[in-house]
Amino acid sequence: MNGGANKVKVLQRTKLFHGSSEEELSWIAKRAIEHHLKAGEMLFFSGEEARGLFIVANGRVRAFQQNADGREQVMHVDSAGATIGDVPVFDGEPYPASAIAEVDTKILFIDKRDIRQFCLEHPAFALRALKLMAERVRKHARLVKVLSFHEVGQRLALLLLAEAQQASMSCKGGNITFKLDLSNHEIATRIGTVRDVVSRALTRLQSDGLISVKVRDITVPDIRALKRYAENN
Repeated sequence: MNGGANKVKVLQRTKLFHGSSEEELSWIAKRAIEHHLKAGEMLFFSGEEARGLFIVANGRVRAFQQNADGREQVMHVDSAGATIGDVPVFDGEPYPASAIAEVDTKILFIDKRDIRQFCLEHPAFALRALKLMAERVRKHARLVKVLSFHEVGQRLALLLLAEAQQASMSCKGGNITFKLDLSNHEIATRIGTVRDVVSRALTRLQSDGLISVKVRDITVPDIRALKRYAENN
């Protein structure tokens, strides 16, 4: 990035700073430190003392929990414009999950002391931060519901629907084909299962006529039918 102007552009893409004035953004940009992560490089570990807030400038970061056996549960995957580590900045607790760069990634780091000072001086920003925290609570509540009450096939269907939605913003019905750039192991970490179970679930969806798979290309002949299956609880 070339100076503060580019940092301001990154800040403007975030929900947290969207709506802040140029003067406010410049104040934050001067304190933001750019870091470059290689694919597979850790951003922070679960339980580590929270130093501040991270913003994804470009690339992709995965936040996850891992048990003693090494089994991983993905909490969320964030791309450009996302903020990471904001919850512990405000509650003073350690990072609740680990975060790793899935691809080469550029991030901005803002010290928690600067964020807290900014909150005290700009009430509108503090309200946006509260709204963002509320959105995260709702998102995690949905994740708990899906993992607790949906079968693996339904969880897989929900993931495929989300990927289809990203591939085509107008996928309200009918046929859609998209590339699924996730291995079966990566899918498993996102839906709370293991690779072999993902393979069987994919086979079941194909035999039921809900999807067809050709290498990594997924075709959904009827989005509504897949949605009914995913939500039939």
